[in-house]
Amino acid sequence: MSENSETSRLYDLIGRLSRLCGTSGDEGDVREFIKTQLPADCEVSTDSIGNLIVFRKGSKTPKNKIMFCAHMDEVGFIITDIVSDGRLKFAPVGGISPSVVFGRRVVLKSGRVGVIAAKPIHHLHGDDDDKQPKIEDLSIDIGAADKEEAEKLAERGEYCYFDGAYEEFGEGFIKGKALDDRVGCAIMLMMLNGELPYDTWFVFTVQEEIGTRGAACAAYNVKPDIAVVLETTTACDIPGSEEEKTVCRLGSGVVVSFMDRSTIYDRELYRLGRDAAEKAGVKHQTKSLVAGGNDSGALHKAVGGIRTMALSVPTRYLHSPACVMKKEDTQATLAAARAVIDRLAVL
Repeated sequence: MSENSETSRLYDLIGRLSRLCGTSGDEGDVREFIKTQLPADCEVSTDSIGNLIVFRKGSKTPKNKIMFCAHMDEVGFIITDIVSDGRLKFAPVGGISPSVVFGRRVVLKSGRVGVIAAKPIHHLHGDDDDKQPKIEDLSIDIGAADKEEAEKLAERGEYCYFDGAYEEFGEGFIKGKALDDRVGCAIMLMMLNGELPYDTWFVFTVQEEIGTRGAACAAYNVKPDIAVVLETTTACDIPGSEEEKTVCRLGSGVVVSFMDRSTIYDRELYRLGRDAAEKAGVKHQTKSLVAGGNDSGALHKAVGGIRTMALSVPTRYLHSPACVMKKEDTQATLAAARAVIDRLAVL
């Protein structure tokens, strides 16, 4: 596959994955799509919690059992109640700030469109107009006249999603919903459909956004010696951010993490990741702040301990309808993931 055709393939996959809906506990559509993109020589299974576990033989058998993982789920909403005037009350599934919710177009699992509504500004009094609405104060307007009509169109326990279109814009930027972590899934599919120097396991995990639950189960199912998490991580390189709180920057390459809020990464693997990227000519960076977390938090302390590293794509506006990243960073993360396999296999 030529460089141009591989690049086109990568962004086609990211776009198609971004458009799918699959919040925590509802990853089925994402899982089924990924299955259609796997090469025929893979061994494929789905465990009881919903992780998609894929094994593919490479050119050699490694000394260490290597597992790459990326999560299929996205943040979203679940309907909790239907009130008398036909509005839907909801709860977030995963960490969502109210600041990215109000006025957003959303889509119910059934396909019904809605808009997230709050108290009108002209009804606010006193200090109310200085307050950010809380999630529990918001509701979804699906155009129903009353509760009776709404109950025919939606049900309690139904999932609901941001409706954020995938687009390429500016000079090498992409945006869309659920790029956290469909980009990691796309990178693993690219690896699976290319040449593998060593036998490798790939796990597309579930329920990362509500506590890395799928990864905890996957660790016991696969029992790897070394796990590599392919993720996104917060980039705050935007106006108004203090320099030391930018975390990482778009355009500065793959992020190799040394620590976040749930993991202190294996020191040797941290250095190995940076060195492998350097020698492969891949642009790389690390975080300037201990922030965030990912499936590593569950993996590194499972099955007696698993050596873990994380390679991430810097991303603005995570957990919103419009995550933003640069193409060059995505390609750098794919290149870094490929570069580390040879070294991890023989550590």
